This record gives sequence, C-alpha cells and structure tokens, in this order.
Amino acid sequence: INIGINYNIHESTEFLDVFIENNQGRLRTSVYHKPAAEPYILPYTSDHPRHIHSNTIYTELLRAIRLSSNVQTFDQERLNTEISLILNGYSPNFIIYHFKKFFHKHNALSIYKELDSDKYQQLHELLLDESTKGKTNENQQNQSKPQQQQQPQTEKPNEKVPIKQKQLILHYRYESGPLSKFNGEFRKLWEKHFCYEKSPLNSVRLILGTRSNPSLDRLLVKKKPASSLLRQLDKINESGNNPKPIPMET
Repeated sequence: INIGINYNIHESTEFLDVFIENNQGRLRTSVYHKPAAEPYILPYTSDHPRHIHSNTIYTELLRAIRLSSNVQTFDQERLNTEISLILNGYSPNFIIYHFKKFFHKHNALSIYKELDSDKYQQLHELLLDESTKGKTNENQQNQSKPQQQQQPQTEKPNEKVPIKQKQLILHYRYESGPLSKFNGEFRKLWEKHFCYEKSPLNSVRLILGTRSNPSLDRLLVKKKPASSLLRQLDKINESGNNPKPIPMET
C-alpha cells in the first residue's frame, strides 16, 4: 500500500483530537472537532444503565480539561458539551448535577462558578500528570516482571497470606423501567435472606453487571449464517446434485 505523507509549516495543526496553535510563541491546545462531525453523544433515551450516561459526562469534562490549555478555551468546550448533551436528550438538571459533581470531586467548584484561572491551571496539570503517570507505571511494571520471575521467591516467617474474597458475579439484561431499580432491590433481598448471622455467604462479594439489549442493526443483520445451514451447503457441493430448498432458520 502506497501511503503519501504531506507536510507543511504553519502556525497551527491538529493531531488526533488535539488542536495545537502557536500563539505569539506560546503553544495553545484545545479539543479538535472534525468539520463534518455531528454533535452526537450516547442518547439519554438509550437503553443503558444510568451510570453509563453519567460516565459519559465525566469523560467529556476530563478530556476537555486535559486538552484545553487555558480556562477560556475549556469554558467554550464545556458549552459545546452542554449543547451536545441537550441535543441528545439529557435534561439540564441532570447535566448541572453531574458537572458540579465532577468539580466537587476535584475540589475545583470555583472553576465552574467563577472560571478561576489559577485553579484551572492546577487541575489541568494535575489531570495531565495522572494520565502520564498511569502509562509510566504500567511500563515500569511490565519491565520489572521478567526480573521478578528470575528472583526466587522466599517466604517470610510469620507472614500472613491474604485470603482472597470470593466473588459472585451475576449479569442481567438491563431495560429502562422497572428493571432500572433491579440492582438495589436485589441487594436488599440478598442481605435479608442470605447474609444472616454466621452465613457462609457473608464473605462472598456480590457483583451485579448489566448487559445492554442488542441494537436494531444486530437483530436485523447476521454476519454469518447458522452452522447447520453451512453444513448442508457443503454436503450439496460434494454430492454435485441439484440443491433442494433449504428451510431457513428463524
């Protein structure tokens, strides 16, 4: 495959989702949006657990703060995020609640209320440092694994081996409506009927996971026919006889 690479020298450029600009000798960064991109975010009416929608807001704000080099640029990106959320069915109260929750978690409500520039720079550098630290620690752990395998492990006397807590993982098909409260109701029943005094299940950690309903595309389009149909086609090709109508599976 022939790939052509063109380069030019200019005051600004974009790389992935970052827009970089040389503003009088100082680099300025912001979130880059493709011209043809639509303001699409996971719709609020989609059949997903509510924490998925709140995580969507969290990640949008996190990306905006990491990529925006100053508070004015961030505020513009925040407004774009709010408009996108409203266009996709999010209520203003839901948006405001999770915006405040994000800044309260990072002890930076002054950014949301007053556009505090100094506080924003501190949070901007902190979140950038967290993203690079995670990758650095992961690389260091991968490099240290071969060295740890070469060194013989010696057991220390009187050292208690931590007991791994048993886990019970259950998944259920999430649907908006009555099942939206299934997680809390099931945990109440679990604690009431199974976690009594001296119960062996007291040391079991219950984890409830959700599975999303298949989309319309997944229901209407099958990438691969049923295995029984493929086996019948192979037999027909080997025999060379005229194929008979094969009943389709539903």
